[in-house]
Amino acid sequence: MADWYPKKTIGSLPDLAAKRFGSREALVFENERYSFDELSKKIDETAKGFLSFGIQAGDHVALWMMNRAEWIFSLFALAKIGAVQVPVNTRFRTSDLSYLLKQSDSKYLIAHDKSGPIDYFDMINEVLKLPDDGTIINDSNYPSMRQVIIFGTATPPGTANWGEIMAGGSSVSDERLAERADSIDADDPVFMMYTSGTTGFPKGVLHNHVMIRLVEERAFRLSIDETDTLLNYLPLFHLFAYSEGALVCMLTGARQIVTETFDPDESIKLIETERVSIVNGFETHLKDLTEAHERNRGDVSSLRIGLFACGMRSSVPICRQAAEVLAPLQTVSLYGMSEIGPAITIGSLTDTLEQRSEASGYPVPGYEIKVVDPETGHEQPVNELGEIVARGYCLLLSYYKKPDETAACYDDDGWFHTGDTGLRRADGYIRFIGRYKDMLKVGGENVDPMEVEALLLQAPGVSQVAVVSYPDERLTEVPVAFVQREDGHEISETDIIGYCRGKVATFKIPRHVFFVEEFPMTASGKIRKVELRERALKLVA
Repeated sequence: MADWYPKKTIGSLPDLAAKRFGSREALVFENERYSFDELSKKIDETAKGFLSFGIQAGDHVALWMMNRAEWIFSLFALAKIGAVQVPVNTRFRTSDLSYLLKQSDSKYLIAHDKSGPIDYFDMINEVLKLPDDGTIINDSNYPSMRQVIIFGTATPPGTANWGEIMAGGSSVSDERLAERADSIDADDPVFMMYTSGTTGFPKGVLHNHVMIRLVEERAFRLSIDETDTLLNYLPLFHLFAYSEGALVCMLTGARQIVTETFDPDESIKLIETERVSIVNGFETHLKDLTEAHERNRGDVSSLRIGLFACGMRSSVPICRQAAEVLAPLQTVSLYGMSEIGPAITIGSLTDTLEQRSEASGYPVPGYEIKVVDPETGHEQPVNELGEIVARGYCLLLSYYKKPDETAACYDDDGWFHTGDTGLRRADGYIRFIGRYKDMLKVGGENVDPMEVEALLLQAPGVSQVAVVSYPDERLTEVPVAFVQREDGHEISETDIIGYCRGKVATFKIPRHVFFVEEFPMTASGKIRKVELRERALKLVA
């Protein structure tokens, strides 16, 4: 980090915000309301609870919770005591959870007992061998795991209770907490976001506190301050909500309204009643908000700006319609990814409608971005498609325990190869088009086809499988599977989809299943997925 930019840690931000903004309202979740002073105290109470429980600096702590106030408390509290947060997608199921807990070396898991119809404890109990007396976990399949902390009214066998842990924090002095917080360095790892890569299963993307600079400079560029109210319906396990919601508000004094999930009709009501000025998301959210407002016709006159990942061909009509229906909302386009930062290009408040709809922003200070020919590595001329590559101060520390995969993302000159298709426009803006690599993006969630294929190959009667994308009006794209049956098995689409349920997140489950006698192959023996995508278009139609 450059010397001219003062180092900060994420855990120090609540104290700084309390000094600056004091009694101003900071956080709203359902019927709970906290000022910046009150929020800072709750975060300290949470940090003391974690210290009393024995969580050490450097320990990996998985968070498997729906959006709620305690997520915010935990985010800053864990950062304050130097633990590494491992956010877990709440749509993950047993296979996902098993892989993540093992690969991340998580020592602790904080989770719901239940949330609505989803029984999180049942899944945890299926994955882990929990002790009878709630003491230390001793499971050879998860050698790092020590304890599960359950957030709920009951304390299931073999777990610790959130409320009791928080009560135990009363034994921790202010001096002990301050001593721990002062020992944390901004260059230390602070969180590990799991993202589907180009091969294999999801990878843990390690970052340190340096991301604060990226977020703070972006907030300044967008004139976000204590007069703003941000509606955060994005899941906090996702970097977008984490940085553009929790961190932005703590840095700027903006008020944050957190909802458990995204409900477009509820969001339109909250925009009116809470006088929301900022909404963010992917094109799916923008489309749903536009349609909800057309249904409800609430008062959205308080809206000012919204960060949305635009530029893809499918997003252009959505952005243009939103500009008309959700006025005075001004969308600001951006491009980023977990590995390189949530927004390494971003638009301006003075952008034209065309730039907001058909571009993905301009490179931010401290980053270099090029569009190169993926075969030669040479920089492409203006408006020529190529692969987006980047250099900057906030790239991932590493893929956790994957040194070869980490090294493979960089070329000899230190450029990170994103695998994304884009172009540089004549105005200097970058336009993100899609992916060179075979990733799917389902409603903003990355899905690695190889992960789904690996699961389906375990299903009875499956000989071979290939998963490809299929366009979807709301989610941009969804997975579909081509399956070759084993001889003598008469498995059906229902069998395949049923096999996936409960094992992986619902957005990873194929929307359609097609059966083939053989796959189209390349000369080198690889399945021709381009041909399968074309075939899927005809079969679904």
